[in-house]
Amino acid sequence: MNTVKIQEPQKRDHWGSKIGFIMAAAGSAVGLGNIWKFPYTAGENGGGAFVFIYLIFIVLIGFSVMLTEFALGRRRQLAAVGAFKSEDRRWTFVGIIGVLSGFLIMGFYPVVGGWALAYIFKVTGGLLNTPELIGSTFEGFITNPVIPLVWMVAYLVMNIAIVSKGISSGIEKAGKVLMPLLFVILIIIALKGLTLPNSFEGVKFLFKPDFSKMTGKVVLAALGQAFFSLSLGMGCMITYGSYLEKKENLVSTTGVITAMDTGVALLAGLAMFPAMFAFGIAPTEGPGLVFVVVPALFAEMGGLGTIFATLFFVALTVAALTSSVSLLEVVTSYLIDEKKFTRMRAVVSASSVMVVLCILSSLSLGGLGPQLFGKGAFDVFDLLTDKIFLALGGMLICIFAGWRIKKEDLFNEITNGGTLKYGFLNFWYLLVKYVIPVTILVVAVNGILEGFQTGAGPVMLIGIGLMAFLASVSKKL
Repeated sequence: MNTVKIQEPQKRDHWGSKIGFIMAAAGSAVGLGNIWKFPYTAGENGGGAFVFIYLIFIVLIGFSVMLTEFALGRRRQLAAVGAFKSEDRRWTFVGIIGVLSGFLIMGFYPVVGGWALAYIFKVTGGLLNTPELIGSTFEGFITNPVIPLVWMVAYLVMNIAIVSKGISSGIEKAGKVLMPLLFVILIIIALKGLTLPNSFEGVKFLFKPDFSKMTGKVVLAALGQAFFSLSLGMGCMITYGSYLEKKENLVSTTGVITAMDTGVALLAGLAMFPAMFAFGIAPTEGPGLVFVVVPALFAEMGGLGTIFATLFFVALTVAALTSSVSLLEVVTSYLIDEKKFTRMRAVVSASSVMVVLCILSSLSLGGLGPQLFGKGAFDVFDLLTDKIFLALGGMLICIFAGWRIKKEDLFNEITNGGTLKYGFLNFWYLLVKYVIPVTILVVAVNGILEGFQTGAGPVMLIGIGLMAFLASVSKKL
């Protein structure tokens, strides 16, 4: 076992350049949570007050947890499972939770990615010509038992094509193209929205805090968004960190990636809210914002609407793709590191299981397929990951870093053997060791209680039970 650990870093693929790693890791963080979830969550929680708290949590918690994950991955040059197993076999289950989260998220994420891909062609095919039918069109599309599966497969094939080429030749090259493309498209759409009459009211809604709306619910929503939008707690950043050279500056790259992720979320808000206020559309439309409200919004723009709607759904597809590629890599790297699969065999094996899960998820939206306590596969996978595995996984990562690894060893990894000096590391360590685990636990408990209130209690208990089982048998994993 010791021989394998010593040789593993020498065989391991690495990022070809710092910019390549930054683009890929930022792409992992940027996903549907930035362009889909951030705008509607901000709209439902008072706009500026929510954004103000969200930015504070991004700086204090998001940055800290991401830096921790990069350090854990690079320390042993092993991905999610190996990073924990090499330190203490009793903690192997935390890495397993990350891999399992990747599997379950990829059991429904490509379904939504397929929707985004399909809508590129729907808006160019005349969808905006009949704005009164946009809502029923979306409902009919996602409940169809066949058509969404075709788009899901097409989307997943794009993921396979990128991940099968490896780190430097596949994921890195894709990130260098897709991330700049995403920023350019969002900037174009945001600038267009700002030229519309009354658009400044949307800017004020987004950035001018109304502290009278700062309730406990808003704070918890902002904390949850800050944590989940950075792809934390699911093994992605540990895995990407494992491909980093020891000479790379973890602190500066973490700062750039966090800023890029936050920038995309704010740009998505600027791409929507100014135009929504200009056309008198309420900012509290909820989860249907992207596929129902946004097309209706662009339909109001007339001839140029189709062009901007097409750009928007290209951006949405790109954001989804850069994120799902990292999730597929989490599972792929586990099979390569722990099961000694070749990369192609690992990608094909992981993707084959994901296709089955995605089929169940897509069919469940039309009322087909198996149900678990009244919940379809799509909802079950979403609940288990969003409410249980990601939050508790992130909490355990911080506990592991703060209580299992020596402070000196952790600092040594972050400072590249003491060659870099940072005055804030003691404060960061206190956050990781004490503050962040408790804060994340509050979010997790709140999410679990919400689950019970909405009838998902049995699914929550299954998730907690599974985590407890993995912890009890972790030495054998």
